Amino acid sequence: MRRRNPGRAETSTPPAERPRRRALFRSAGVRFALVYAAVFGLSAFVLAVALWYSTLSLLQNQVENAIHNDSQALMEHERLGGLASLETAINDRLASSSDPDGIYLLVDASGAKLMGNLDQWPAGLDQNNVWYELPVARRGVDSVALLKVKALPDGMRLLVGRDMRARLELRNVLRAGLIWAVSLMIALGIGGALLIRSLFRRTIRKISITTSAVARGDITRRVAVSGIGDEFDDLAGAINEMLDRIARLMDGVKQVSNAIAHDLRTPVTRARTRLEDAALHATTKEEMQAAIDRATQDLDGIVAVFEALLRISEIEAGSRRAAFAPLDLAPVLMDLDELYSAVAEEKQIVLRTEVAGPLPVLGDRELIQQAVVNLLDNALKFSAPQTLVVFSAKLADGVVQIVVADRGPGIAEKDLARATERFFRAESARSTAGSGLGLALVMAVAQLHNGTLHLHDNHPGLRAVISIPANRR
Repeated sequence: MRRRNPGRAETSTPPAERPRRRALFRSAGVRFALVYAAVFGLSAFVLAVALWYSTLSLLQNQVENAIHNDSQALMEHERLGGLASLETAINDRLASSSDPDGIYLLVDASGAKLMGNLDQWPAGLDQNNVWYELPVARRGVDSVALLKVKALPDGMRLLVGRDMRARLELRNVLRAGLIWAVSLMIALGIGGALLIRSLFRRTIRKISITTSAVARGDITRRVAVSGIGDEFDDLAGAINEMLDRIARLMDGVKQVSNAIAHDLRTPVTRARTRLEDAALHATTKEEMQAAIDRATQDLDGIVAVFEALLRISEIEAGSRRAAFAPLDLAPVLMDLDELYSAVAEEKQIVLRTEVAGPLPVLGDRELIQQAVVNLLDNALKFSAPQTLVVFSAKLADGVVQIVVADRGPGIAEKDLARATERFFRAESARSTAGSGLGLALVMAVAQLHNGTLHLHDNHPGLRAVISIPANRR
C-alpha cells in the first residue's frame, strides 16, 4: 500500500470544488457579470488612454508652437537689425522671468558659443528645422529639452528650445493618476458586476422557485412583482399571466372531463337500455328497428358533441388562420337573415334585421357564419311566440359589431361570466335540448379573429355582441 508523505502539503483541488467552479462559470448571472465588468473596464481603459494621449498631445503642440513662434521672431530680429539686434533679443529673453523654461544658444561657424543658457551645443543636432528631444546640460543641471535649429548667415546657427522637465513631471503625474483611475474603475466594475450578479440571481431564483413549485403541482404559486415597473417586473407579469392561463386551461379540462362524464352518461345509458330492452322484448322486426333507430339517434348526439369539441379545439389552436381572407360580412349576414326569417315566422317570432354594409373583415367565412348561426339558434330557441329578436351589424370605430338580442329568459347575472364555458348550462336552459357548447364555439371564433364576445342582460333576454376588427386594406 502507498503511504502518504506527512511532510508534503496537499496541492490538488478537492473533488467537490471542481464541479462547483464549473457550475459557477456556467451560471448566466456570472457570465453577465463578467461581460459587464469587461465592457466597463475596457471602456474605462480606452477613456483613460484617450485622455492621456490628448493631454500630452495638447502640451506637446503648445510647446512646439511656442518654440516655432519664438524662433520666427528671433529670425525676424536678425533679418531687420542684424546680429546685434538678435543678441539683444536673446538677452532680453534670458533676463526675463516670463519664460523660465526657454533655451537659447547662438554659435558661430566653428561651433563656438557666442551667447545663450546652454553649456555647449548638444550632440546630434546636425539638421535645421527638425524637432529634437534630447538631454541637455543647462547651467550645470541635466535636463531634457525640445529643440529646433535655425541657420543664420556666415555659418552661424541658432538653437531655440524649451525645457521639458515640467512636462515630464506632469506626464508622471498623469501616469500615476491614470493608474489610480484605471484601478478604481476596475474595482468599480468588479463591484458592479457582483451587484448585477446578485440582482440577477435573486430575480431568477424567484422565477425558478415559482416554476419548480408549479412543476410539482402547486399551480397557485406566482412570481413576486417588486412594483418598480422594470424589465424584471414585465417578465414576472408575463410569467404570472401564463400561469393564470394554464390554471384556467386546467380548470377547463377538469370541467370538460366532468361535463363529458355527466352529460354523455345519460344518452349512452339510454341507448344501451333501449338496445337491451329490444333484445329482450322485441317481437317483430319493426320493433327491433325502431329501438335501433332511437339508439342511433342518441349515439349521433354523442358524436355531434365530440365533433363540436374537436371543432372548438381546432379553432383555439389557430390552425384555421391559414384560411383567412378578406371578405364582406354584409352579404353573409343577409343570407342568414333570409334563412332564419322563415324559421322565425314558423315559430311566430318577429326577427328584425338591420345590417349596414359594407362590413370588411379578414377572417374565415365559414367560422364566422357558424358563430352567428349559433347565436341565432339560441335566440330563436329560447324566445316565446310573438316576441322580438333583433339581428343587427354595423361598422363603428374600426370594429365590426354583430348583435343578436332576444326577449327570452336570458342568463342570470351570476352565470354570465361562465356562459362561454364548455358544457355550462344555466338553470333556465336545463329543460331544453343542447350540449352547452354553442357559446363556447362563438367565443373561440371571436378570439381566433382577434375579437371579443360580450353577453349582456337585455331586460329581459340576452344581448350577445361579437366584435371583430375591420379589415383596413
